[in-house]
Amino acid sequence: MTVDRPAPGPARDRPGTAGRPARGTAAAAALVAEAVASGGLPGAVLATGLGADGEPSVHAFGRTAVTGPAAPVTADTVYDLASLTKVTATLPAVLRLADAGALALGDPVRRHLPGFTGSGKDAVTVRHLLTHTSGLPPHRPLHELDATPADRLAAALAEPLVTAPGTAVAYSDLGFVALGEIVRGVAGAPLDQAVRTLVLDPLGMDATRYRPPAAWRERTAATEPRPDGSVPVGTVHDENAEALGGVCGHAGLFGTAGDLARYLQRGWLAADSPVLSPGIRAEALRCHTEGLGGRRGLGWTLRGDRWDHMARHWPGTGAGHTGFTGTSLALDPAGGAWAVLLTNGVHLGRDASVVIALRRAVCDALAAPGRHTRPGA
Repeated sequence: MTVDRPAPGPARDRPGTAGRPARGTAAAAALVAEAVASGGLPGAVLATGLGADGEPSVHAFGRTAVTGPAAPVTADTVYDLASLTKVTATLPAVLRLADAGALALGDPVRRHLPGFTGSGKDAVTVRHLLTHTSGLPPHRPLHELDATPADRLAAALAEPLVTAPGTAVAYSDLGFVALGEIVRGVAGAPLDQAVRTLVLDPLGMDATRYRPPAAWRERTAATEPRPDGSVPVGTVHDENAEALGGVCGHAGLFGTAGDLARYLQRGWLAADSPVLSPGIRAEALRCHTEGLGGRRGLGWTLRGDRWDHMARHWPGTGAGHTGFTGTSLALDPAGGAWAVLLTNGVHLGRDASVVIALRRAVCDALAAPGRHTRPGA
């Protein structure tokens, strides 16, 4: 059966303080509009800006689904952020605990997680987990285990290393599962509560949370239809996160483009960030993995890494991250440019080619020479 994909609705734009795009926003928004209009994506929200001040420029297109109930996408549409959870929830929670002296980045993981067992794992540190150099494999299908969430978590923590710690970059969901458990233990609260207290509340991110309430359902973008034909809305797409209860260090967070804009502006670009000191931010955004087969900061993907989506014109000082559902963040801590692109491309299947190309094209449009306009200029 052929399903007609709705055409995108009109852009809903909140201009910056001077009414001008920060970096080629009009060109970038046109690219997103075309991706939606051509049927490559159900809908999308693009938020951009320059620096910590001023209202973001926000453009929204399309609908929340093409299968099942749908609504027009707006600036307030909630998306499954997938692996943006790593840098929006887990990373800042760990860094804030480090800032407070509650843990150290050089701490052995086993100091905080006695269940982190196996040959060579006594040498794995918190920093190794954050830089994806722990030696853990990228993924294991924990959801396939016939076990309780607690048993699946224990299996994740006991997963054997595949390389020696600190010798190679290998992006690992399992490493961030462990980091989530470290946050839970050190903060003395469930991970979702700890993230709320340490990160979301101080930044005023009221539209971001794990396990979103039923009241958010009508404004939440759908994800991948299940084999039985049902369409998940507000239920985490990542199978392992769902199998672990929906609250994890590697996935599970839902949120809006406006909240993620606030996270980048107030959390990372503002001199007076209420959550992270200048020193810990600088540490997170420098490369820790030269010569190890990747360019990683603490949590962040840096320019030149194999997962770098920021394309040729984005500054070399840039950092970013992507999420499997079709989400991405990019920022340049030196020049102040930033971008949030939220889509539910996975609603149309796991071929991510449209989303991958769009991310790069958007970053190029925003950072292309001659398109730099500071607010008020």
